[in-house]
Amino acid sequence: MKAIRIFIMLMLPAAAFAQETAAPASNSGNFYMEMFIAVLILTAIILLLFSFTLLKAFKVLSAELSSPAKLLPETPGRFLEWDEWHSQQKAKPGVVNKLLGLKPIEEEMGLLMDHKFDGIGELDNPVPTWFNVMFYGTIVIGILYFIAYHVTGWGMLQEQEYAVEMKQAKIEQTAYLAKSANNIDENSVKESKETAVLSAGQAIFSSSCVACHGDKGQGIVGPNLTDEYWLHGGKVGDVFKTIKYGVPEKGMISWEKTLSPKQISEVTNYILSLKGSAPANPKAPQGEKEG
Repeated sequence: MKAIRIFIMLMLPAAAFAQETAAPASNSGNFYMEMFIAVLILTAIILLLFSFTLLKAFKVLSAELSSPAKLLPETPGRFLEWDEWHSQQKAKPGVVNKLLGLKPIEEEMGLLMDHKFDGIGELDNPVPTWFNVMFYGTIVIGILYFIAYHVTGWGMLQEQEYAVEMKQAKIEQTAYLAKSANNIDENSVKESKETAVLSAGQAIFSSSCVACHGDKGQGIVGPNLTDEYWLHGGKVGDVFKTIKYGVPEKGMISWEKTLSPKQISEVTNYILSLKGSAPANPKAPQGEKEG
């Protein structure tokens, strides 16, 4: 978008362009790179217009050469029946001929050069100045491109752009996963047996839950978490909900404001992994049995 903005600036008066160049020095590198891209875009558009102009010229020449081959005796190489096309050309504005640098047909005899080959003469009708400017301009742009990308390193090559984009994509992926992880609730939480999840859950359990449930989940003040009996449900959503909202009447505090949804999910999965671990001196079963 910035390159397009700079391209539009190139079409505006010089005063507006000068105002924009007063950008902060910290962005000068990006500004020059965007300027270079804008020049390339402008050149591509001019070349496209030039292609259409050449196509028009070829059509004009084709229309003349496709006339019946009856020659004018006083004008070698000239067709006789071109009056209709010629009258149409005279009725049109001379913009195309001026743009192409073409001389009127009536003046061609005066443009013939002295030498001939096989009866064919050559017109002294040089290439238009604007065409030469465009031709040499492309050479200059090619040199500037080489300097910008291969000498000074102002522009990034394809491999460098790929590396930068992959790095940025990794950052965005990490941010997205972190954001989506914190969108978990008791209705969307999934049971997981991944080592990383269980390790994170164990760390949270060791720092926050052992005081009531014991270091092995065997139960102290709180219930035993390793058997098949549950006071408030033993499904993954039930355990998540119990940890999130707590059970104030039983002394179980709410962890909603202390732990993130991701952390509650991790400790939930760790608690579920304790089932059947049979620690020493477990607390007697409480609640209802769940398979």
